[in-house]
Amino acid sequence: MAATPVQIVPFSGKAGGKAGGKARRGGAPSTEGLGRAPARAMDIADLHRERTNAPLRVLGIDPGLRITGYGCIEVRGGATTLIEAGVFRFGRALSRGERDEAEARVGDVHTVSARLSELDRDFRVVLDRLRPDLVAVEALFAHYKHPATAIVMGHARGVLLLAIRQMGMELMELKPTMVKKSISGNGLAKKAQVQSAVRSFLGLETLPEPADMADALAVAICASRRT
Repeated sequence: MAATPVQIVPFSGKAGGKAGGKARRGGAPSTEGLGRAPARAMDIADLHRERTNAPLRVLGIDPGLRITGYGCIEVRGGATTLIEAGVFRFGRALSRGERDEAEARVGDVHTVSARLSELDRDFRVVLDRLRPDLVAVEALFAHYKHPATAIVMGHARGVLLLAIRQMGMELMELKPTMVKKSISGNGLAKKAQVQSAVRSFLGLETLPEPADMADALAVAICASRRT
């Protein structure tokens, strides 16, 4: 079975209310970083400003083989700017039965290797275009009821991590619970809570959809706060 080409779907959310700022970089909103928790010490953004006097650009990645979310932000002082966000998507959403079947065929060269090749190619294009100072990738999470999902996720993460290192970019890996606690205050937050927290932080008019993209933005925001 031929692989469905990856589609990069850009996010077009707009800043609203008092959180909104003057649009920059092709309409991306600038905000004052609503909900940002104070760093315990000098964080990555502070260190970057001290060394370069330039904004810190962070790319967050929520890895997956069917949908991989990405979100890019810039941090300068107390302001956070949304640069771009979207997903690498393979065709239509799969049903639970189709996902289980795909996981069972984890070694099928036609369903996995072709997707990995496409993901590698398109991810490198995004890395080259956005040129982030830091790339943050969500660490692997495995549910005991779906062990095959972790195997599939591991394939995708391996491709992403290799591309980041080969392009000479700084890498940070963050646990899902750490990301959720950073953005929402709850390490066990549901996807809807993460979406709402990201919306509030970036001052968006609507919830960031799909959830994979919101998760990637949460990863980027968490990484920018790390000490």
